[in-house]
Amino acid sequence: MSNILDGIFKKCINNNNIFKNREVLRHDYLPDKLPHREEQITQLGETVAPVLKGSRSSNVFIYGKTGTGKTAVAKYVLSHVEFKAKEFNAPVKFCYVNCCMAGSEYRVFSGLCQSIGVYVPFTGLSVGEVFDRVRAGLDTLKIVFIVVLDEIDALVKVRGDSLLYELTRINETLCNSKVSIVGISNDLRLKEFLDPRVFSSLSEEEIVFRPYDASELGNILLERAKLAFHEGALSEAALSLCAALAAAEHGDARRALDLLRVAGEVAERKGSSVVTEEHVREAEKHIEHNRVVEALRNLTLHSKLVLLSVYHLNRANVHSAITGEIYDVYAELCGELGVTPLTQRRLSTLVNELDSMGLLNAKIISMGRYGRTKKIRLETARTLIREVFASDTRLGRLVEYEAKSLSKPANSRS
Repeated sequence: MSNILDGIFKKCINNNNIFKNREVLRHDYLPDKLPHREEQITQLGETVAPVLKGSRSSNVFIYGKTGTGKTAVAKYVLSHVEFKAKEFNAPVKFCYVNCCMAGSEYRVFSGLCQSIGVYVPFTGLSVGEVFDRVRAGLDTLKIVFIVVLDEIDALVKVRGDSLLYELTRINETLCNSKVSIVGISNDLRLKEFLDPRVFSSLSEEEIVFRPYDASELGNILLERAKLAFHEGALSEAALSLCAALAAAEHGDARRALDLLRVAGEVAERKGSSVVTEEHVREAEKHIEHNRVVEALRNLTLHSKLVLLSVYHLNRANVHSAITGEIYDVYAELCGELGVTPLTQRRLSTLVNELDSMGLLNAKIISMGRYGRTKKIRLETARTLIREVFASDTRLGRLVEYEAKSLSKPANSRS
């Protein structure tokens, strides 16, 4: 077995024909130029510029689908602001928090504390206590603090808007520092989930990122390809195909970069000296599987429990469930984990989110004179759900759980 691995590793080390620097094709790489986002860079730059004079800038919300450059533009502009602040001796600092990865108000406030040098234990304090530490730490530093909350929609839909409510009011209690908020959302309907008072004070300015078209994606890929590949290692047809496939799916630059990188890796493994269209097609199949796995792993706890409920109904041969049936199983799984279940209305919202991600299929069915009902079925392979959730430290034991609510008659679960 070690001989096989030795051969693989040796082949990888000796094959330097394809990549010059594959890291530039990663999502977290921040290039020196962001093509086709000059307008958004200018708009955000003008919004936050007052912090260089010690003033608080307007709060701003950035909207757009995944892969449209929202995070890259925010980091690009704010890193430049922080650099200029040192030049002008302005006390400016920004903190970036991915709310989907943080998963709770406690973790978000903990991230803010960490960025300003305030210690907070991993757990054990109330959210209010952690927020008080953020506030006290800021007043000690006497700075203009810009908080970037990426994927804020993921947190608001599950936890509500209490985090944003506290942050919009923080300047009322600060004496020596000022806070501005940059919110980033993949969902244009975010305002529907916010209290009107929170939204009016939070979203003082808005920037909307439209998807890239095939030509723009081609330019973005070309710029990255110059840095990533050796000269002549990438065919023009392969680059064009990557751009076209990504443009067909909401103009997602992340998907285009992933396709290009994985196509290069496929070509590398096969010992090819040039990345071709065939390698891109193979990479597309590979990524599609990985994207579903990644989506399942990154779901919030309650979204995982909703999907797991539909999974159990499917195991019990209920292939098209109604919301009431799902809620019964979901509430039982919450009880097993010792977490408080969300309301049935909130569960319906999560079902819609899972439907938009392609993990569930929620379809309104007409029942004639009996009205309409929503039928929900699983769109993800059960084996894949079992494989991903079985390795989850909290959910592993629930994968093979036998839900008692499934033994009830169907009409009692409606």
